[in-house]
Amino acid sequence: MSYLNFEKSQLINLEYSLSKEILRSNRAGSYASTTIVGCNTRKYHGLLICPMENLDGDRHILLSSLDDTIVQHNSEFNLGIHKYEGDNYVPKGHKYLRDFEADPVPKLVYRVGGVVIEKERLLVENQQQFLIRYKILEADHSTKIRFKPFLAFRSIHKLSKANTYANTKVKFIANGIKSKLYDGFPYLHLQFSKKAEYVHSPDWYYNIEYLEEQRRGYDFKEDLFVPGYFEMNVKKGEVIIFSASTTSVNPDTLKRKFIAEIEKRIPRDNFKNCLINSAQQFVMKRDRKTEIIAGFHWFGSWGRDTFIALPGLTLAIGDVKTCKAVIDTMVSKLANGLFPNTESSDEAAYNSVDAPLWFFWALQQYSRHINSYAPVWKTYNKALSSILNAYRDGTLFNIKMHKNGLIYAGEKGHALTWMDAVVNGIPVTPRIGAPVEINALWYNALMFSLDLAKKANDEKFVKKWGKLPALVKESFIEQFWDADRGYLADFINSDSKDWSVRPNQVIATSLEFSPVDDEMITSILNVVERDLLTPRGLRTLSPKNKNYLGIYEGNQEQRDGAYHQGTVWPWLLEHFCEGYINVYKDCGLHKVQKIIKGFEPAMNEHGIGTISEIYDGDPPHKPRGAISQAWSVAALLRIIEKVENFTTAK
Repeated sequence: MSYLNFEKSQLINLEYSLSKEILRSNRAGSYASTTIVGCNTRKYHGLLICPMENLDGDRHILLSSLDDTIVQHNSEFNLGIHKYEGDNYVPKGHKYLRDFEADPVPKLVYRVGGVVIEKERLLVENQQQFLIRYKILEADHSTKIRFKPFLAFRSIHKLSKANTYANTKVKFIANGIKSKLYDGFPYLHLQFSKKAEYVHSPDWYYNIEYLEEQRRGYDFKEDLFVPGYFEMNVKKGEVIIFSASTTSVNPDTLKRKFIAEIEKRIPRDNFKNCLINSAQQFVMKRDRKTEIIAGFHWFGSWGRDTFIALPGLTLAIGDVKTCKAVIDTMVSKLANGLFPNTESSDEAAYNSVDAPLWFFWALQQYSRHINSYAPVWKTYNKALSSILNAYRDGTLFNIKMHKNGLIYAGEKGHALTWMDAVVNGIPVTPRIGAPVEINALWYNALMFSLDLAKKANDEKFVKKWGKLPALVKESFIEQFWDADRGYLADFINSDSKDWSVRPNQVIATSLEFSPVDDEMITSILNVVERDLLTPRGLRTLSPKNKNYLGIYEGNQEQRDGAYHQGTVWPWLLEHFCEGYINVYKDCGLHKVQKIIKGFEPAMNEHGIGTISEIYDGDPPHKPRGAISQAWSVAALLRIIEKVENFTTAK
C-alpha cells in the first residue's frame, strides 16, 4: 500500500475529497493545483499557473481545467466537475472515479461502463508546461474521448468575467491549437501526442463557484472561456499525452518527456520523503535569483519567512548550494539595515523588525553546516555590520537600540514582528516596544558576529562590539524574566510589560547564544508545554487568556483577529523541540519523536504530502490557511535532523 493512501469508497463523497488538495511547483515560479477529484475550489486552483513578469510580476492562471468526456454507443460520460450555484455540481465526473493515488504523480482511475481510463498529471520541472497521460486500460467497444479546455488568463488573486475583449480565435499547430485571450499574455499551446480533431465552438461558462473563497468571505464566482473541443478515437492499451505549454512542443517527444519527468520525482514513500519533496516546491530559481516562496497558494517571497525556513528547506536535506544562493539573493535586497518583508512588481515593504535578525540566524546555521567561519565573515561582514549599525543607531519604524542595549521598535498602525495581522488598519498585536524574540535574536546576532570576527581575526570589529552583549544579556534578564511566573514577558515598553503567555519566548530557548540560562529555559518550556503545545504546533496565546480565539474561520477580518490570538503554528515547534532536546537530552528525545510521529496523519489531511500554514487552537486542530507553508515544512525537517544528529552522536 502507498504511504499516501485514500479511502476508495469515499472518493465520490465530495465532503471527503474536496478538502484534499494537490500541489506541484516547477521551481521556476509556476505551479499546478486542484483537489484530488479535479474540482477547483479556490480561485488559486488551475492546471497551468505561470509568472508574468511583463504584466505585473504576479502568477496567472492560463489553463483552469480540462474536461474529458467518454463517448460510447452515442452516450456521453463527462469526467469533469465544476461547482455552480446552489451546491450544484455539473458535470458529476467524480461518480465515475474508482481510485486515486498521489505518488509518484496524481493518478485517477475512472470506470464508465466497459471503459476504464487512467489519468496521470504532472507539471514539468523548470518549464511552463503541464502534462496529462491517459491510459486506456479497458475499452470493449468503439470509444471516443472529447477534451474541453477551460481558459482563465487572469491573475491568481482575481476572477475572470465574460467580456467582449477576449480574443476567441485560435491558431492551429502540430496536433493542437494555440490561444491567447488578451494582449500581454503568452500563447497557450494545447497539443496531443496523437492527432485530434478540433472543433471551434467558443463559449463562456458562467458563474463557476469556488467553495473555499466563499467560505473565506471573498468573491467566488467566475466565468471561464472554452474555445472549442478536441475529439479522438481510442482503443484498449493506447497511451495519449496532453500538453499545455507556453511554447509549442514536438508531439512526438511527449511520451518520452512524461516518463523522464516521473523518473525525477522523489518517491513519497515515507514521512521524511514527503517533506523533502514538499521542501523543494518552495524554491524558485528565475532571472539569476533564487528565492523562497513562503507558501501556496497566495504567498510570494517574504523576507522573514525566507530566513526562518531556509535552513530546514535546504541544509536539512543537504542542499548547501541553494541555501547560499538564497542568502546571496536576499543580501542584494538589503537596504537601511532591513530586508523586504513582502515584494510586488513595483515596490517592496521594508517593515519587518525580525527579518534581519533571522538572517543572522540562517547564516549561522549555514556556517555551522559547512564548518566555515572566516570565509563566511569575509563574504558577509559588510551586510552583517550594516544591520548592526542600523539597529544600534536607528532605522525605519523607530527600530533602534536604547541605552540598556535592547532593541525597541514600532509605530502606531504598524505591526513589525511576525505577529503582523491588521484589522481595519489596526494591528491585532502591535507589540510596540521591545519584543522578547527580537531581543533574544539581537543577542544571538551580536554573539555570532563576534564569533565570526574573532575567527577571522577582525580585531577592529571585536573592539567595536565586544562589550555590548554583556549589557544586552543583563538587561534582557532584568526586563523580561520573572522568577515567580517562571517565563518571559512577551514585550515591554516604557509603561508596562505584557505577561500574556505567548510562544515568542520559546525562540530564546533554542538559540546557540541565548541570554537565558538552562534553569530559565526549563521553566519557560514547562509553561509553553502546559499552555501552548498541541499536536500540530504551538498556540499563539494561552487558552487561559480572555482574548484567546480557538477557531480560525469566518471572513478576512474574523480570521485576522484569530491569526495570532490562539491559532496554532507548526513552525514554532522547531524552537520548542530544539530547546527541549538541548535541556533534557535523552529524556527529551522521546517527546520530540512523538511530536514528529503525530504529524504523519497530516500528510493526507489538507495539502497532500505537505504541512499547512496553521491549525485551530482548539481540538481537533483542523488545518487552516495555506495548504503548504515553507516554514511549517522546514520546521519538521529541522526537528528530524536534530533527532537524527542527536541519535548518531550518542
